[in-house]
Amino acid sequence: MLNIVLFGAPGCGKGTQAAKLKEHYGIDHVSTGEVIRSEIRRETELGKSMKECIAQGCLVPDQLVIDIVKGYVSEHCRDNGNIFDGFPRTIPQAEAFDQMLDEVGLKVDLMVYMDVPEEELVKRIMLRGQASGRADDASEEVIRHRIDTYRKQTAVVADYYAKQGKYVAVDGLGQVDEIFERIVKAIDGYKK
Repeated sequence: MLNIVLFGAPGCGKGTQAAKLKEHYGIDHVSTGEVIRSEIRRETELGKSMKECIAQGCLVPDQLVIDIVKGYVSEHCRDNGNIFDGFPRTIPQAEAFDQMLDEVGLKVDLMVYMDVPEEELVKRIMLRGQASGRADDASEEVIRHRIDTYRKQTAVVADYYAKQGKYVAVDGLGQVDEIFERIVKAIDGYKK
């Protein structure tokens, strides 16, 4: 069982790398962002409550995200492992996550932080927005607000896992396969 938190600012490439890691290690990929976008597309009550917040570049409230992940963990706690992409994003989420995993005899093994400079993040997100049509990726102002929110509210989660000895940073610049190799090396080095 291998549980990895793939961490970094919006646009750093978490989704791309998580897909490759899923295949490489034979573990599941849990993207809270994709779950939330799915709820919005289906116009569920949960989706409606999150839509406006996301459009403004804000974080979804902790309890909503915790409830989404808790449901997933309870259904998949005996699989080979998981890559958690986009969760936890705050210290309360990280604390709740550790508790919910502990309740089923699991833990976060490692947080892999993908380090990418802000200007590169903006460029990547703008390109992604052009390709995907995602409204939250179309406005530079909203993108910069998301990155600022990440720095103020989310980046501190790295310290939480660093204090537990479960943190490693990798350079998130370069070709997709180069970044993937760095991440695999970090994970395999930790597993030994």
